[in-house]
Order: sequence, then C-alpha cells, then structure tokens
Amino acid sequence: MSKQTDADKNWLALKITVNAEASEAVEFALNELDALGTEINNLGAKQAETLDVIGYFNEPPDNEKIEIELNEALRIYNFSPGVIRETDWRVIGNTDWLFEWKKHWKPTETGKFIIAPTWENVESADKIVVRIEPSMAFGTGTHETTRLCLKAIEENYRGAMSFLDVGTGTGIMAIAAAKFRASEAELKTRNIILGCDTDFDSITIARENAATNKVGDEIEFRVGSISEKDSVYDFVCANLTADVIVPLLPLLLKKFSRVLILSGILNEQKDFIIAKLKGCGIENPKIELLGEWISVLIEKQTND
Repeated sequence: MSKQTDADKNWLALKITVNAEASEAVEFALNELDALGTEINNLGAKQAETLDVIGYFNEPPDNEKIEIELNEALRIYNFSPGVIRETDWRVIGNTDWLFEWKKHWKPTETGKFIIAPTWENVESADKIVVRIEPSMAFGTGTHETTRLCLKAIEENYRGAMSFLDVGTGTGIMAIAAAKFRASEAELKTRNIILGCDTDFDSITIARENAATNKVGDEIEFRVGSISEKDSVYDFVCANLTADVIVPLLPLLLKKFSRVLILSGILNEQKDFIIAKLKGCGIENPKIELLGEWISVLIEKQTND
C-alpha cells in the first residue's frame, strides 16, 4: 500500500460567514481552537458586508468548544453572536487549499522587510525580501503580531546579536533576522540564530523556508520549547499567545541579555501582561499597538 503524501491529504475546513468587521475576531477564535491554518477570503474587499473566515483542521473540534471560543472571541472584540451568519464544514484537498492561498495571499511590507509568497515576482533595492511557501504552519507575515515583531527586529536587532525565536512557526522572524544580518556590512562575529516550535511540521516547513531564502546554514531549528538548559540570547522573540507566554515569562526573562519582544497579545490583555511583568520586577515596558494586538518590548542596558 502506498504512503499518503501531503499532496494527497484531505483537510477539514470550517467556514464561518461573518459580518466583515468581525472577521478578525472569528480568526482569533479559530486559532484558539488550534486550527492548523486560517484564512479570510476578502480578496481586498474591505467594504464587503460579509466575509468567509476559514479554519483548517485534522479533526473537528467539539461543537460546544467551538461555540465557547467563538463567543469569547466576540466578547473580547466587542461583538454580539449575531454577527455570525453561517457555519459550514467541508472536506478540502491539499491542492485545493494551496490554490486558495495563491488567490488570497499577497506580499506584506513593513519598514525594512517585504514578506512574500514564493510565486510572487518581488524585487526591492531598499527592502529585505523574505519568501515564504504556504503551509498549514501559522505565519505568513500578514498578521499584526508578526508585523509588530518584524518592526522590533528592524529597530533593535544588530547582526552580531544571537537570536532566539520561540514558537517560530514558518520561521519568518528567524529568517528575517538572518537576512537582516546578511544585509549589514561585514561582521566579524556571527552568533547563533535558533528557532524552536513544539510542532514538528512547523519546523520542517521553517527549514524549507530558510533554505529558500538562502539562510539555511545561518539558522538552527529544533522541535520543542525554550528550557532551562538553553543558553542566554541577546535578542529573544516570542510571538505566541498570552496564555502561553505567561507560564514561560520567568524563563523568557532569564534567557535574554538585551532585547525581549513578546507578541500574540490582544490589546485587551495589556494590563494583565503588564501586571505579570511587574510581578517579575519589570517596570514600564515599551508597548506597540497595531489593530487589536500589541507587542511588549523589554530592554536591558548594556555597557557597549
């Protein structure tokens, strides 16, 4: 019997038709349900009355859990359950899913980066292009949390710094750091860049994306999370969610020497995160807001 390949694999897709203004809240709920990937079928149509938000799964979550997560996400974003018009499950082939990605995913620009799918012909003399192949791993560069982290890298990362990307997903931040470093003048020191993720498939995809960007030899990827055994890194990036960050917070604070950037945090959770940091002795972190999301940047003073 032949082994099933990814191209042959079928996924379960939960399509939720929702009032356009609440689409991000529904996408957040799908991520909380551990969707393997999500998309919003807007084709740039910001003025549309409704949008389809799709989450992809290996196995369908329990209906009660879906309802709980949807209601909680809508509450956080200040919407009533009435904004959801329709829900529908369907089976979708992997090739169909990739086709949908190619229709909807366009390059995203930040101050110094362009995050682009591999099939887009993007050239830029003054920006660093990071190419990402679509996959079920979270991270295409379009989400506000990713853009907040990229902004922190642009403003605070220096090529000689060691770099740790916790929850690397498709490897965007680690790859961005490696390409940012490569863009700097000749460096005598090239410290380690490490990306880790608890999802095996994500690490496989991150390695492939690093190779596509010709920085495969610059980055080490591993399956797993940060641990006490890890070294201290100059720059640590943790683009996770608040419920994952909080238990890791004491360890994250021990494992950076210059810059720590936390994201995947809703603006509604800002006071909660600030209180947790204060309990760890951190006062007045730098907060950046983009849409409904924030990043939290903590710096340690150095003598150099």
